[in-house]
Parts: sequence; structure tokens; C-alpha cells
Amino acid sequence: MHFNIWQLGIVLLIVVLIFGTKRLKSIGSDLGGAIKGFKSAMDTDGDKSTKEGHKRLESDEPDAEFAEQKKDKDRSA
Repeated sequence: MHFNIWQLGIVLLIVVLIFGTKRLKSIGSDLGGAIKGFKSAMDTDGDKSTKEGHKRLESDEPDAEFAEQKKDKDRSA
């Protein structure tokens, strides 16, 4: 299925009339930000925040919720 330039122009005109230029600009920037975020999440080699997140998960400090549960068990025993 091939589109010529007139068909693409008509579709573009209809899209602009429906959404408006400001809305199309915000949709484009949101889509670009989502793609950048997805690419950075897929790149685990250079992502420092992921490495820091792993360090937090591997820490020996108990979670606040776990500490409260432990106190409740000690009181009931």
C-alpha cells in the first residue's frame, strides 16, 4: 500500500485540525521523553541510579515495616 504526497498532506491536515498545533507539540515532546527514558532504562552499563538502587536493595538495614513486625512478634511472645 503506497501513499502519495497528497494523501499524506490530507491526513496531516486532519490531524492538525483535530488536535491543534499546541497539543501535537506536547504529544511529540512527551513521546520523545518516553523514548529517552526507555532507552536509558535499557542501558544498564552507564546507569548509575540502577547501581545505587542495587546497593540499597543489598543493604543489611531492615525496612521500617519489617522492624515494626518484629517488635509486634516480640510483644506477643
